[in-house]
Amino acid sequence: MSGTLLDASAVLALAFNEPGAEVVVAALGEAAVSAVNLSEAGAKMIDRGFDPDQAVGWLMTLGLKIVAFDAAHGERAARLRSDSRLKKLSFADRACIATAALENARTLTTDRHWADLDLPCKVELIR
Repeated sequence: MSGTLLDASAVLALAFNEPGAEVVVAALGEAAVSAVNLSEAGAKMIDRGFDPDQAVGWLMTLGLKIVAFDAAHGERAARLRSDSRLKKLSFADRACIATAALENARTLTTDRHWADLDLPCKVELIR
């Protein structure tokens, strides 16, 4: 897969109609999401008041390709931790970056600090 991988923050921008949501909408036709980031987005939606069935149902209606988080993804995400500049990245952040690198995809995110890091994938800030 080459194309666009959505970070959970990009999915949440769409879910809550936040700035940058229009960038995500424009990418939906080619977009994918890591299973890890799908889970993170769903959990954050529930934290912000969505019923669990409603959150999962809404996520599924997006029609995103869901990329399984397998051993290769896990190994790549773990290796990102060895770079001291990347230690502040959460597991879900590293999962997204590793998946984008392995899938040769650009990543859409709202996480501004990613733009300052030397990451193994192209990062596009949506706001």
